[in-house]
Amino acid sequence: MINYLANPQRFLRFARFAAPLFMVLFFLFLGYGLWQALVVSPADTKQGNAVRIMYVHVPAAWMAMASYLALFIASLVSFVWRHNLADYGARAFARIGATFTALCLVTGSIWGHTSWGTWWQWDGRMTSVLVLFFIYLAYLFIWQFTDDRKPAARFAAIFAMVGLINIPIIKFSVDWWNSLHQTATISNVGAPGLDKSMGTPLLLMFLAYLSLFAWLSIQQVRTDIHTAKNKRVRTDKAATITVEDL
Repeated sequence: MINYLANPQRFLRFARFAAPLFMVLFFLFLGYGLWQALVVSPADTKQGNAVRIMYVHVPAAWMAMASYLALFIASLVSFVWRHNLADYGARAFARIGATFTALCLVTGSIWGHTSWGTWWQWDGRMTSVLVLFFIYLAYLFIWQFTDDRKPAARFAAIFAMVGLINIPIIKFSVDWWNSLHQTATISNVGAPGLDKSMGTPLLLMFLAYLSLFAWLSIQQVRTDIHTAKNKRVRTDKAATITVEDL
């Protein structure tokens, strides 16, 4: 599948139907998920309606890490096989991942203020997520640091692969260090889990975010393909100009 989509023309054909499909899925999951989260799901016995921030915050946290895993895979493909589309995908994943991470930090801060009485706490989970945000920004900065695409691609891929070490730190930080942040509710074996009335909207919002990630990624890669093509056309035209033409 990776080799098939590595061809720009095949990717563009795939994008013609995939992008609208994920767009429709996003709006369907988002609409139903918000209705479940805001209307159907009950208020928490301790946190009241403030618990509804969970339906925005938790999927954003999941997607922040999932986006980085996608960035890692794309960087690995770029480093080994030198596929241009892997670079396009990696940059798209980084932009979207940085946005999800920022959303996670902002909503987490609001939820923390309502639950703990503080906007920020330098514990393992919050700090490691903030580090993830800076890793995303640093990765994107590498691409802006030089106009030479090849060394930028190599350095960015290496940086992204090394940065993967932060993902397990985020995942297990609440188990390794004392933290205000609660431990895993549904992802660990033996975790207490969520009632269906809360689990359903959480899943729907995650699927909405996942569909949004796929939609925006495809759109961004498609834009990068067209931009690169137009740049080559302009370069070829400039190369055909002779002294006599000037």
